[in-house]
Amino acid sequence: MPPSISPQEVPHYFGARVEVRGLTKTYVHGGRRLEILRGIDLSLEPGEMVAVVGASGVGKSTLLHILGTLDLPSSGQIFFDNLEVTRLSPSALADFRNRKIGFVFQFHHLLPEFTALENVMMPALIQRLPRSEAERRAKEILLRIGLADRMTHRPGELSGGEQQRVALARALILSPSLLLADEPTGNLDSRTGDEIHELFFELNRERRTTMLIVTHNPELARRMPRRLSMVDGYIVDGAA
Repeated sequence: MPPSISPQEVPHYFGARVEVRGLTKTYVHGGRRLEILRGIDLSLEPGEMVAVVGASGVGKSTLLHILGTLDLPSSGQIFFDNLEVTRLSPSALADFRNRKIGFVFQFHHLLPEFTALENVMMPALIQRLPRSEAERRAKEILLRIGLADRMTHRPGELSGGEQQRVALARALILSPSLLLADEPTGNLDSRTGDEIHELFFELNRERRTTMLIVTHNPELARRMPRRLSMVDGYIVDGAA
């Protein structure tokens, strides 16, 4: 008999609605106040794909880290399916992040001593899913993204595109409601980058995961159903 799985462990395949109200972020450096985010209001609908574009240093990555609860805002609120995550305790926030949010970064951050399969399994094991269930899910997603014959390879034995596919699989193993990607193809050649872009679109259609992608790639930004532009800590909807 397969191991029992609690309700929060069952894949749900639908995206979150995210609402941001009055978000600010200020750092103090050398006695000076640096305003990175200056009062951002933003709504993401379930299953929506959104690109964030803008020059370096305008706050794109800071916004992504705060939406992903990796950093806290100086002020403002973040609602995730009507749950105000900015009010959660650190332990509750860590649990929420692991179950509900997936991350893909420009650098894949894979653990070099583990295989592709083991890297993908990691979030599920941290969430204390049975190892057999974690392995089943990891194999399923690796098969889906075309890495069936690379599961036992370590990151150093994979190409850059394959490493980023593993990172995407790791982000998706718990079927997050929100996927955040920060320049996910910035280190890849154009052909491989296009393949990863197409994979994002395919997975969004299949899983309806809400996706917010920070990118400097104009082609990817043009293909996204909605584009936001960031300028000096502010966000503008409907960017060209």
